Amino acid sequence: MREIETHEIAAYWRTGEPADKAGGYAIQGLAAVFVKQIQGSHSAVVGLPLFETTHLLRRQGVPIWQRV
Repeated sequence: MREIETHEIAAYWRTGEPADKAGGYAIQGLAAVFVKQIQGSHSAVVGLPLFETTHLLRRQGVPIWQRV
């Protein structure tokens, strides 16, 4: 994350968004403006690492695309 000014932190808190976040922010939410860079899997940062999970499921023979 980049350096965040005190007034930015206060303004972000007033939005209510960080109140229900385990780490205090959601990279896919309003706090995205504070993120300078990401190293690694974006989906892992957001939640479930989709690329890596799909790879593991395929290795185990689990079909990824199927009709319901």
